[in-house]
Amino acid sequence: MSVTVYEAIHQRRSTRAFVDKPVARETLEAILETARWAPSGVNTQPWQVCVLQGKTKQRLGRAIIDARERGQEATPDYQYYPREWVSPYKERRKACGLALYQALEIGREDHDKQKAAWYRNYRFFDAPVGLLFLIDARLEKGSWLDMGMFIQNVMIAAKGLGLDTCPQASLAEYPDIVRQQLDLPAGLQVVCGMALGYADPDHPINQYRLERLEVDEFTRWYE
Repeated sequence: MSVTVYEAIHQRRSTRAFVDKPVARETLEAILETARWAPSGVNTQPWQVCVLQGKTKQRLGRAIIDARERGQEATPDYQYYPREWVSPYKERRKACGLALYQALEIGREDHDKQKAAWYRNYRFFDAPVGLLFLIDARLEKGSWLDMGMFIQNVMIAAKGLGLDTCPQASLAEYPDIVRQQLDLPAGLQVVCGMALGYADPDHPINQYRLERLEVDEFTRWYE
């Protein structure tokens, strides 16, 4: 399968259910080979990647879930979401969560199903491959911008090869566990994770898609 860049961008979506089909190492290398051409300020290339499969991926997910079950507080390396939700972001967040739970037929009071659905994040939604993106703690916001462009490259390159992805801030909630499980130095911060594999086209969670603003709603034109 091969698609244009425009098609890959339009078709990319956060996929949360995958078929049980392995991804060849050669395919993963091709994705990273393409993604590495992302721009970065003065060519710093701040991105580092961990590719998780098999027992290592399962062990990391289990360790994070066990921590949550013990009541251990999340201690991310950075603040991802705003400390106070305001309009219009508050409404968009609510609509996102509602659409997800409706797709899974999970009610507002069904806390057990909600927890089970959330824990799937830590198992990379059972995708065959989990990616973790890391950055040197000594770098600043500009390098995080570079990292975002690299991560987008990964998703578009994957889509171009017929694979699907889901970027996951949840995998950055317990960075100390990540560093311990993968024997990483303390100076590497965990940016996010990503599930990667072949989408299950029949799963309800992959059937919905959130709206995007029209161009004129977020653009100012000057002449």
